[in-house]
Amino acid sequence: MSRLFPLAAGLPVACRAGRWLAGERWEEATARRASTVMLVRDGERGTEVFLLRRVAGMAFAPSMWVFPGGGVDPRGGDPLVPWSGPDPDEWARWLGCSPDEARSHVAAAVREVFEESGVLLAGAGTGGPLADVSDVRWRDIRDRLVRGEVSLGEVLEREGLLLRSDLLSVKAHWVTPRFEARRFDTWFFAALLPPGQVADGDTSEADRSGWVLPEELLAEYAGGQALMLPPTVVCLEEVRDAPSAAGFVCSSDCVPLLLPEVVDTPDGPAIRVATR
Repeated sequence: MSRLFPLAAGLPVACRAGRWLAGERWEEATARRASTVMLVRDGERGTEVFLLRRVAGMAFAPSMWVFPGGGVDPRGGDPLVPWSGPDPDEWARWLGCSPDEARSHVAAAVREVFEESGVLLAGAGTGGPLADVSDVRWRDIRDRLVRGEVSLGEVLEREGLLLRSDLLSVKAHWVTPRFEARRFDTWFFAALLPPGQVADGDTSEADRSGWVLPEELLAEYAGGQALMLPPTVVCLEEVRDAPSAAGFVCSSDCVPLLLPEVVDTPDGPAIRVATR
């Protein structure tokens, strides 16, 4: 089963897609490995998910609503990263990759959700409460992570914390279409908002952030008031349809690789996705 996502005329991605459909070809960009996290909670009106709207000047997905996420830091694959929960070998079986790659994807998920929302999925031991990151010194740690001055493993080791991989589940796997100038091979994870932690969206990469009801943001997208990439739309729909936040975070039985392609339609270029 396939699904079409029209590209709004005038957007840079639509112009590039039109050139590709007209026969222009360029060297395909290598898809950079990335991780993103759908942070969810139960709200009064249903399951809510945390999103950010990227600033208009971003090179990739400007003005788009996205989940916290970003590129993999090679240092995340260090076997000495303090770890608790399913080990990298088990994650490797779920993701269909090497243990080192699995370790780096999970570490990137934990690092990115901390950098972009202030939520740290790490604690002093297996189970039990997570780290208290409300102290002002954690703001400096967060900024140093963003600048790449320190790795997640170094932070955890210094603070006596373990990465809690048991708090993550894998939900989707997408690769950016071949015609795009910047491409990502992205694993989408999910996590419940931990008790005692607050998602703030305090990042220079976003001009808006917050908890949203999926159906409301999807309605804005359908009406042209909100911009989102197809993976975000599809994942939001899955959050919307979940019975609860905890129900959504349960790992999916089958997570196929989705590689969208650009196609021509009577209304202009569109992205076609083979959905589940």
